[in-house]
Amino acid sequence: MTLPSIAAPVVQWQASHGRNHLPWQQTRDPYRVWLSEIMLQQTQVSTVLGYYQRFLDAFPDVASLAAAPQDAVLALWSGLGYYSRARNLHRCAQVVVEQWGGVFPGRAEDLATLPGIGRSTAGAIASFCFSQRVPILDANVRRVLTRVLAFDADLAVAKNERELWDLAQQLCPTEDLEHSMPRYTQGLMDLGATICLPRKPGCLVCPLQPQCRAARLGSPESYPVRTRKLKRGAEAWWLLIAVDEHGRVWLERRPQQGIWAGLFAPPVFGGRDALAQAVGQHWPAAAPPDWTDLPAFLHVLTHRDLHLHPVQVPVRSVGMEGARMGPEGCWADAKAWAGMGLPAPVRKLLDGQLGG
Repeated sequence: MTLPSIAAPVVQWQASHGRNHLPWQQTRDPYRVWLSEIMLQQTQVSTVLGYYQRFLDAFPDVASLAAAPQDAVLALWSGLGYYSRARNLHRCAQVVVEQWGGVFPGRAEDLATLPGIGRSTAGAIASFCFSQRVPILDANVRRVLTRVLAFDADLAVAKNERELWDLAQQLCPTEDLEHSMPRYTQGLMDLGATICLPRKPGCLVCPLQPQCRAARLGSPESYPVRTRKLKRGAEAWWLLIAVDEHGRVWLERRPQQGIWAGLFAPPVFGGRDALAQAVGQHWPAAAPPDWTDLPAFLHVLTHRDLHLHPVQVPVRSVGMEGARMGPEGCWADAKAWAGMGLPAPVRKLLDGQLGG
């Protein structure tokens, strides 16, 4: 396959039409670029902006993040979703401090060995901060390149994904890398985010339209090709909102694997009968007529819909510490849970129901 020359037009377009105002674009500090790249995974820029600044205010460098308790990191991450990113972020900072002397390595190959940093994120950091000639293949860039090349191999097949990586490497700039690599990488990301959209791409204003084979074929929306689709599921959870005589709620840390892993949440049950049985067996509580079934609501995750049914139960805190149903639990009032790592729907529920 003869490859088109796309580096120069992407670099030129990015300088004049790309996104150049974002805070992480005004630095070549690997810590700040890394933080932004992790936050931007499957999350919109508009959402990340506030979280990014709050994180920097709390943890201005990798050493301060590494030294922080994990719960403090999860608390700041609350609402951003995909909480494994926050746990990996914390662990990665610790590894950088422990094994790299607090300095991020400058090669993509080394960056990719760190917790939570995959090949594409490593390429972004190495390109933006160190001008290394390495590609990235996040969702936006993958879409741009498969369309430019009319790459119709199924990316659900590993060897086809590797082939696209090889082609992406060949398309990278070859001259003035100090200037061109950061601009080229950002330009591809910007094109995918603003012009080369999944539906109704703006081909007429795209700087790569003359070289784009999918545009010439009239079928840009046919790319990329991936046959394996994610299957969605649904679950119903009953949340025990146990409130003691002081207005505190009982929260337990979730297991380290699965939904809301490592976060604090009310005890979860598969049905109301199971919730009632657990209360009756273990907790000194008011009779069921005094229980309140709060409005059920839907929480949508990437691969699953959670139908949440909160039940508020008055309890007496005396003796409760020995009746916990998880390995770690505590009583928390509004001030306490504000600083805890809670799933966004739980935080919203508690703030709305008990925070006032």
